[in-house]
Amino acid sequence: SANYVAMGSLYATAGKKYENVDPALFEGTWRGKYADGKAFAVSVSNVNGFRATARYESGGTVKYQNILIASDGTFRVGDSKFRLTKPGTAEIKTVMMKAGQPSTIERAYAKQG
Repeated sequence: SANYVAMGSLYATAGKKYENVDPALFEGTWRGKYADGKAFAVSVSNVNGFRATARYESGGTVKYQNILIASDGTFRVGDSKFRLTKPGTAEIKTVMMKAGQPSTIERAYAKQG
C-alpha cells in the first residue's frame, strides 16, 4: 500500500489551479539523467496561457501530448511529472516499470536548454 500512496501523489491533480504562465520559463528542451545514468529529455513548446505541448524521451520511450501547466509550475507527460523548481531547473519524477519487479518512482533534475 505504500507504493499506492507514492504513485497517487505523483498524479494528484485535485485542487490544481491553472493560470497563464511565462512561456520563457517553460519552453525549450530540458535535459537530465536519472541515478542509473539513463538520459532523458522533456521538450516543451507552443506555450499559450497555461496550455502547451510536451514531448518526453528516454532510451526508446517517446511520449508526446498536450499538457496543462498548473500555477505551481507542474505538469504531467506520460508517466512523468515535471515541476519547475527555479528558472532553468526542473525536478522530474518518473514511474519506472521493470519486468518482474514493483514499479518505482525515479527523481532527477533537468536543466533548460
